[in-house]
Amino acid sequence: MNSDRDPIIISARRTPIGTRGRALAGLDVGALGAAVIDAALTDANAASGSPLTIADVLLGNCMGPGGNPGRVAALGAGLGHEVPGGTVDRQCGSGLAAVLDAVQAIRAGDARPRVAGGVESASTAPIRSIGGTAYDRAPFAPPGFADPEMTSAAEHLAALDHIDRARQDAHAARSHARAASALAVGRFEAELVPLAGLRHDDSIGRAESLLARLPALFPHGTVTAGTSTRVSDGAAAVVIAPASTAPGLAVRAAAIVGCEPGLPGIGAAPAILAALGSAGRTVAEIEAFEIVEAFAAQSLAVLGRIGLADDDPRVCADGGALALGHPWGASGAIAVVRLFSRLVRAGRPAGSLGVAAASVGGGLGVAALVEVVR
Repeated sequence: MNSDRDPIIISARRTPIGTRGRALAGLDVGALGAAVIDAALTDANAASGSPLTIADVLLGNCMGPGGNPGRVAALGAGLGHEVPGGTVDRQCGSGLAAVLDAVQAIRAGDARPRVAGGVESASTAPIRSIGGTAYDRAPFAPPGFADPEMTSAAEHLAALDHIDRARQDAHAARSHARAASALAVGRFEAELVPLAGLRHDDSIGRAESLLARLPALFPHGTVTAGTSTRVSDGAAAVVIAPASTAPGLAVRAAAIVGCEPGLPGIGAAPAILAALGSAGRTVAEIEAFEIVEAFAAQSLAVLGRIGLADDDPRVCADGGALALGHPWGASGAIAVVRLFSRLVRAGRPAGSLGVAAASVGGGLGVAALVEVVR
Protein backbone atom coordinates (compact mmCIF):
# COMPACT_ATOMS: atom_id res chain seq x y z
CA MET A 1 0.00 0.00 0.00
CA ASN A 2 1.31 3.45 -0.95
CA SER A 3 -1.58 5.83 -1.38
CA ASP A 4 -1.60 9.60 -1.70
CA ARG A 5 -4.66 9.43 0.57
CA ASP A 6 -2.91 7.79 3.51
CA PRO A 7 -3.23 9.86 6.71
CA ILE A 8 -0.17 11.84 7.77
CA ILE A 9 1.35 12.27 11.22
CA ILE A 10 2.15 15.99 11.11
CA SER A 11 3.38 16.59 14.66
CA ALA A 12 4.65 14.47 17.54
CA ARG A 13 5.54 15.28 21.14
CA ARG A 14 6.25 13.43 24.38
CA THR A 15 7.03 14.15 27.98
CA PRO A 16 10.38 13.20 29.44
CA ILE A 17 10.01 9.72 30.92
CA GLY A 18 10.19 9.71 34.70
CA THR A 19 10.90 6.69 36.86
CA ARG A 20 7.96 5.79 39.09
CA GLY A 21 7.94 7.84 42.28
CA ARG A 22 10.25 10.58 40.97
CA ALA A 23 9.72 13.90 39.21
CA LEU A 24 6.42 13.16 37.46
CA ALA A 25 4.86 11.35 40.40
CA GLY A 26 2.59 14.28 41.21
CA LEU A 27 0.93 14.31 37.78
CA ASP A 28 -1.94 11.97 36.96
CA VAL A 29 -2.81 10.59 33.52
CA GLY A 30 -5.08 13.53 32.74
CA ALA A 31 -2.38 16.11 33.40
CA LEU A 32 0.31 14.18 31.53
CA GLY A 33 -1.97 13.62 28.55
CA ALA A 34 -3.16 17.23 28.42
CA ALA A 35 0.40 18.53 28.27
CA VAL A 36 1.40 16.51 25.21
CA ILE A 37 -1.93 17.08 23.45
CA ASP A 38 -1.49 20.83 23.80
CA ALA A 39 2.11 20.74 22.54
CA ALA A 40 1.36 18.45 19.59
CA LEU A 41 -1.59 20.62 18.54
CA THR A 42 0.49 23.81 18.74
CA ASP A 43 3.05 22.23 16.42
CA ALA A 44 0.38 20.89 14.07
CA ASN A 45 -1.36 24.26 13.75
CA ALA A 46 1.96 25.87 12.88
CA ALA A 47 2.79 23.16 10.34
CA SER A 48 -0.59 23.35 8.62
CA GLY A 49 -0.70 27.15 8.58
CA SER A 50 -4.08 27.43 10.29
CA PRO A 51 -5.88 26.07 13.36
CA LEU A 52 -7.09 22.50 12.93
CA THR A 53 -10.55 21.30 13.89
CA ILE A 54 -10.00 18.09 15.88
CA ALA A 55 -12.55 15.30 15.51
CA ASP A 56 -11.43 13.08 18.39
CA VAL A 57 -8.70 12.24 20.88
CA LEU A 58 -7.63 8.65 21.47
CA LEU A 59 -5.07 7.75 24.15
CA GLY A 60 -3.71 4.36 25.10
CA ASN A 61 -3.61 3.56 28.81
CA CYS A 62 -3.12 0.34 30.79
CA MET A 63 -3.17 0.87 34.53
CA GLY A 64 -4.89 4.19 35.11
CA PRO A 65 -7.90 4.97 37.25
CA GLY A 66 -10.50 4.48 34.53
CA GLY A 67 -12.92 7.27 33.79
CA ASN A 68 -11.75 7.50 30.17
CA PRO A 69 -8.32 9.23 30.41
CA GLY A 70 -8.51 10.19 26.74
CA ARG A 71 -11.59 12.33 27.39
CA VAL A 72 -10.16 13.75 30.62
CA ALA A 73 -6.93 14.76 28.87
CA ALA A 74 -8.80 16.29 25.92
CA LEU A 75 -10.82 18.49 28.25
CA GLY A 76 -7.71 19.34 30.25
CA ALA A 77 -5.96 20.44 27.05
CA GLY A 78 -8.75 22.92 26.41
CA LEU A 79 -10.18 21.30 23.29
CA GLY A 80 -13.75 22.04 24.33
CA HIS A 81 -16.58 19.78 25.40
CA GLU A 82 -17.65 19.10 21.80
CA VAL A 83 -14.44 17.11 21.12
CA PRO A 84 -14.94 13.56 22.39
CA GLY A 85 -12.19 11.35 23.70
CA GLY A 86 -11.54 7.66 24.00
CA THR A 87 -9.13 5.25 25.69
CA VAL A 88 -7.51 2.18 24.15
CA ASP A 89 -6.14 -0.77 26.13
CA ARG A 90 -3.81 -3.14 24.33
CA GLN A 91 -1.42 -3.05 27.28
CA CYS A 92 2.14 -2.17 26.17
CA GLY A 93 0.89 -1.67 22.61
CA SER A 94 -1.87 0.72 23.64
CA GLY A 95 -0.28 3.97 22.49
CA LEU A 96 0.56 2.62 19.05
CA ALA A 97 -2.85 0.94 18.76
CA ALA A 98 -4.54 4.28 19.53
CA VAL A 99 -2.57 5.92 16.71
CA LEU A 100 -3.64 3.17 14.32
CA ASP A 101 -7.29 3.49 15.36
CA ALA A 102 -7.16 7.21 14.56
CA VAL A 103 -5.51 6.50 11.22
CA GLN A 104 -8.25 4.01 10.34
CA ALA A 105 -10.98 6.53 11.17
CA ILE A 106 -9.54 9.03 8.69
CA ARG A 107 -8.88 6.36 6.09
CA ALA A 108 -12.49 5.19 6.42
CA GLY A 109 -13.76 8.55 5.21
CA ASP A 110 -13.93 11.04 8.08
CA ALA A 111 -11.19 13.42 6.98
CA ARG A 112 -11.07 15.54 10.13
CA PRO A 113 -7.73 15.52 11.99
CA ARG A 114 -7.33 13.55 15.19
CA VAL A 115 -4.99 13.45 18.17
CA ALA A 116 -3.74 10.06 19.32
CA GLY A 117 -1.10 8.69 21.65
CA GLY A 118 -0.70 7.15 25.05
CA VAL A 119 -0.28 7.99 28.71
CA GLU A 120 0.74 6.14 31.85
CA SER A 121 1.28 7.20 35.42
CA ALA A 122 2.60 4.22 37.31
CA SER A 123 3.09 6.57 40.28
CA THR A 124 -0.64 7.31 40.57
CA ALA A 125 -2.06 3.99 39.35
CA PRO A 126 -4.67 2.79 41.84
CA ILE A 127 -4.34 -0.36 43.92
CA ARG A 128 -6.81 -2.91 42.58
CA SER A 129 -8.52 -5.58 44.60
CA ILE A 130 -11.12 -8.32 44.32
CA GLY A 131 -12.98 -9.11 47.52
CA GLY A 132 -10.43 -7.11 49.46
CA THR A 133 -7.45 -8.98 47.99
CA ALA A 134 -5.05 -6.69 46.10
CA TYR A 135 -3.56 -7.67 42.75
CA ASP A 136 -1.02 -6.07 40.41
CA ARG A 137 -2.75 -6.75 37.12
CA ALA A 138 -5.73 -8.48 35.63
CA PRO A 139 -5.21 -11.80 33.83
CA PHE A 140 -3.95 -11.56 30.26
CA ALA A 141 -5.43 -14.97 29.42
CA PRO A 142 -8.24 -17.19 30.76
CA PRO A 143 -7.70 -20.36 32.80
CA GLY A 144 -6.05 -23.07 30.73
CA PHE A 145 -3.66 -20.69 28.98
CA ALA A 146 -0.18 -19.67 30.02
CA ASP A 147 -0.20 -16.23 31.64
CA PRO A 148 3.33 -15.56 32.93
CA GLU A 149 4.50 -12.46 34.71
CA MET A 150 6.54 -10.40 32.26
CA THR A 151 9.88 -10.91 34.01
CA SER A 152 9.35 -14.68 34.11
CA ALA A 153 8.37 -14.60 30.44
CA ALA A 154 11.59 -12.78 29.59
CA GLU A 155 13.64 -15.34 31.51
CA HIS A 156 11.88 -18.18 29.71
CA LEU A 157 12.46 -16.52 26.34
CA ALA A 158 16.16 -16.03 27.11
CA ALA A 159 16.48 -19.76 27.81
CA LEU A 160 14.44 -20.74 24.76
CA ASP A 161 16.50 -18.60 22.39
CA HIS A 162 19.83 -19.22 24.16
CA ILE A 163 20.32 -15.53 24.92
CA ASP A 164 22.98 -15.48 27.61
CA ARG A 165 23.69 -12.90 30.30
CA ALA A 166 26.56 -11.30 28.37
CA ARG A 167 24.37 -10.55 25.32
CA GLN A 168 21.66 -9.07 27.51
CA ASP A 169 24.10 -6.87 29.42
CA ALA A 170 25.67 -5.71 26.15
CA HIS A 171 22.25 -4.85 24.70
CA ALA A 172 21.25 -2.80 27.74
CA ALA A 173 24.63 -1.04 27.81
CA ARG A 174 24.28 -0.20 24.12
CA SER A 175 20.82 1.28 24.71
CA HIS A 176 22.13 3.50 27.52
CA ALA A 177 25.20 4.55 25.52
CA ARG A 178 23.12 5.52 22.51
CA ALA A 179 20.67 7.47 24.66
CA ALA A 180 23.48 9.28 26.50
CA SER A 181 25.03 10.29 23.17
CA ALA A 182 21.69 11.55 21.85
CA LEU A 183 21.05 13.50 25.05
CA ALA A 184 24.50 15.10 24.95
CA VAL A 185 23.94 16.57 21.46
CA GLY A 186 20.30 17.57 22.03
CA ARG A 187 18.56 15.09 19.75
CA PHE A 188 15.61 14.73 22.15
CA GLU A 189 14.98 18.43 22.76
CA ALA A 190 12.52 19.21 19.96
CA GLU A 191 10.20 16.33 20.88
CA LEU A 192 10.10 16.88 24.65
CA VAL A 193 7.53 18.75 26.74
CA PRO A 194 9.32 19.45 30.06
CA LEU A 195 7.11 18.98 33.11
CA ALA A 196 7.50 19.32 36.87
CA GLY A 197 11.12 20.39 36.48
CA LEU A 198 12.01 17.26 34.47
CA ARG A 199 13.71 18.21 31.21
CA HIS A 200 14.94 14.82 30.00
CA ASP A 201 14.40 11.11 30.61
CA ASP A 202 15.66 10.48 34.11
CA SER A 203 17.03 6.96 33.81
CA ILE A 204 19.53 7.45 30.97
CA GLY A 205 22.89 6.06 32.01
CA ARG A 206 21.82 5.15 35.53
CA ALA A 207 22.31 1.39 35.21
CA GLU A 208 25.05 1.23 32.59
CA SER A 209 28.02 1.12 34.97
CA LEU A 210 26.30 -1.43 37.25
CA LEU A 211 25.14 -3.99 34.69
CA ALA A 212 27.83 -6.61 35.22
CA ARG A 213 27.45 -6.47 39.02
CA LEU A 214 23.68 -6.82 39.25
CA PRO A 215 22.39 -10.20 40.45
CA ALA A 216 20.03 -12.31 38.39
CA LEU A 217 16.37 -11.97 39.37
CA PHE A 218 15.86 -15.76 39.42
CA PRO A 219 18.13 -18.57 40.69
CA HIS A 220 20.44 -19.65 37.86
CA GLY A 221 18.78 -17.05 35.64
CA THR A 222 20.13 -14.37 33.30
CA VAL A 223 17.62 -11.49 33.50
CA THR A 224 18.59 -8.68 35.89
CA ALA A 225 17.13 -5.36 36.97
CA GLY A 226 19.56 -3.70 34.58
CA THR A 227 18.33 -5.68 31.59
CA SER A 228 14.70 -4.99 32.51
CA THR A 229 13.15 -1.63 31.75
CA ARG A 230 12.15 0.75 34.54
CA VAL A 231 8.51 1.21 35.55
CA SER A 232 7.80 4.77 34.47
CA ASP A 233 5.50 7.75 34.05
CA GLY A 234 5.06 9.56 30.74
CA ALA A 235 2.89 10.47 27.78
CA ALA A 236 3.10 11.03 24.04
CA ALA A 237 0.75 12.43 21.43
CA VAL A 238 0.69 12.88 17.67
CA VAL A 239 -1.64 14.77 15.36
CA ILE A 240 -2.91 12.79 12.38
CA ALA A 241 -4.41 14.61 9.43
CA PRO A 242 -5.49 13.88 5.86
CA ALA A 243 -2.80 13.80 3.18
CA SER A 244 -1.48 17.16 1.92
CA THR A 245 -2.17 18.95 5.22
CA ALA A 246 1.55 19.22 6.06
CA PRO A 247 4.79 17.23 5.74
CA GLY A 248 5.24 14.29 8.10
CA LEU A 249 4.95 10.53 8.28
CA ALA A 250 2.38 8.73 6.14
CA VAL A 251 1.12 5.53 7.73
CA ARG A 252 1.51 3.04 4.89
CA ALA A 253 0.67 -0.23 6.63
CA ALA A 254 0.02 -1.72 10.05
CA ALA A 255 -0.62 -5.04 11.73
CA ILE A 256 -1.98 -6.23 15.07
CA VAL A 257 -1.37 -9.95 15.55
CA GLY A 258 -1.70 -12.64 18.17
CA CYS A 259 0.99 -15.04 19.35
CA GLU A 260 1.46 -17.70 22.02
CA PRO A 261 0.37 -16.16 25.39
CA GLY A 262 3.27 -17.91 27.10
CA LEU A 263 5.73 -16.06 24.84
CA PRO A 264 4.37 -12.50 24.85
CA GLY A 265 7.77 -10.96 24.22
CA ILE A 266 7.97 -12.09 20.60
CA GLY A 267 4.75 -10.44 19.41
CA ALA A 268 6.48 -7.49 17.74
CA ALA A 269 8.28 -9.80 15.31
CA PRO A 270 5.26 -11.31 13.50
CA ALA A 271 3.55 -7.91 13.59
CA ILE A 272 6.51 -6.25 11.87
CA LEU A 273 6.70 -8.97 9.23
CA ALA A 274 2.94 -8.79 8.63
CA ALA A 275 3.00 -4.99 8.21
CA LEU A 276 5.96 -5.13 5.85
CA GLY A 277 4.40 -7.98 3.89
CA SER A 278 1.13 -6.15 3.35
CA ALA A 279 3.05 -3.18 1.91
CA GLY A 280 5.40 -5.30 -0.21
CA ARG A 281 8.43 -4.07 1.73
CA THR A 282 11.38 -5.83 3.35
CA VAL A 283 13.40 -5.37 6.53
CA ALA A 284 16.37 -4.27 4.42
CA GLU A 285 14.44 -1.24 3.12
CA ILE A 286 13.73 0.24 6.56
CA GLU A 287 15.89 3.17 7.64
CA ALA A 288 14.70 3.42 11.27
CA PHE A 289 13.17 0.93 13.68
CA GLU A 290 11.70 1.84 17.07
CA ILE A 291 10.84 -1.41 18.85
CA VAL A 292 9.83 -1.16 22.50
CA GLU A 293 12.54 -2.73 24.67
CA ALA A 294 10.73 -4.19 27.65
CA PHE A 295 13.64 -6.52 28.44
CA ALA A 296 16.98 -7.06 26.76
CA ALA A 297 16.20 -10.76 26.26
CA GLN A 298 12.82 -9.96 24.74
CA SER A 299 14.26 -7.29 22.45
CA LEU A 300 17.01 -9.60 21.24
CA ALA A 301 14.50 -12.38 20.59
CA VAL A 302 12.46 -10.04 18.38
CA LEU A 303 15.53 -8.88 16.45
CA GLY A 304 16.57 -12.45 15.81
CA ARG A 305 13.14 -13.38 14.47
CA ILE A 306 13.16 -10.56 11.92
CA GLY A 307 16.74 -11.19 10.86
CA LEU A 308 18.53 -8.25 12.47
CA ALA A 309 21.83 -8.25 14.36
CA ASP A 310 21.95 -7.37 18.05
CA ASP A 311 23.70 -4.08 17.30
CA ASP A 312 21.92 -3.05 14.10
CA PRO A 313 22.38 0.76 14.06
CA ARG A 314 18.88 1.30 12.65
CA VAL A 315 17.19 -0.08 15.78
CA CYS A 316 16.55 2.45 18.58
CA ALA A 317 19.48 4.53 17.33
CA ASP A 318 19.10 6.99 20.23
CA GLY A 319 18.46 4.31 22.83
CA GLY A 320 15.28 2.42 23.61
CA ALA A 321 13.09 1.77 26.61
CA LEU A 322 15.91 0.03 28.50
CA ALA A 323 17.56 3.45 28.76
CA LEU A 324 14.63 5.84 28.50
CA GLY A 325 12.00 3.98 30.55
CA HIS A 326 8.74 2.19 29.79
CA PRO A 327 5.47 3.98 30.66
CA TRP A 328 3.37 1.03 29.52
CA GLY A 329 0.39 2.60 27.78
CA ALA A 330 2.50 5.39 26.29
CA SER A 331 5.50 3.42 24.99
CA GLY A 332 4.03 2.54 21.59
CA ALA A 333 3.22 6.20 20.96
CA ILE A 334 6.68 7.22 22.16
CA ALA A 335 8.07 4.92 19.46
CA VAL A 336 6.14 6.96 16.87
CA VAL A 337 7.41 10.24 18.32
CA ARG A 338 10.96 8.91 18.11
CA LEU A 339 10.45 7.95 14.44
CA PHE A 340 9.11 11.45 13.76
CA SER A 341 12.29 12.95 15.23
CA ARG A 342 14.64 10.53 13.51
CA LEU A 343 13.02 10.88 10.10
CA VAL A 344 11.05 14.13 9.81
CA ARG A 345 12.85 16.46 12.22
CA ALA A 346 16.21 15.08 11.08
CA GLY A 347 15.40 16.02 7.48
CA ARG A 348 15.42 12.57 5.92
CA PRO A 349 14.25 12.62 2.30
CA ALA A 350 10.76 11.78 1.12
CA GLY A 351 10.34 8.03 0.79
CA SER A 352 12.43 7.14 3.86
CA LEU A 353 10.76 4.31 5.78
CA GLY A 354 10.40 3.60 9.49
CA VAL A 355 8.80 0.94 11.67
CA ALA A 356 7.34 1.29 15.16
CA ALA A 357 6.42 -1.87 17.06
CA ALA A 358 5.66 -3.34 20.48
CA SER A 359 5.18 -6.77 21.99
CA VAL A 360 2.23 -7.06 24.34
CA GLY A 361 1.35 -9.07 27.43
CA GLY A 362 -1.10 -11.85 26.68
CA GLY A 363 0.52 -12.62 23.35
CA LEU A 364 0.01 -9.71 20.94
CA GLY A 365 2.13 -7.65 18.62
CA VAL A 366 1.50 -4.20 17.13
CA ALA A 367 3.47 -2.63 14.30
CA ALA A 368 3.22 0.28 11.87
CA LEU A 369 5.14 1.13 8.71
CA VAL A 370 5.57 4.85 8.05
CA GLU A 371 7.06 6.83 5.17
CA VAL A 372 8.39 10.39 5.07
CA VAL A 373 6.34 12.74 2.88
CA ARG A 374 7.52 16.27 2.09
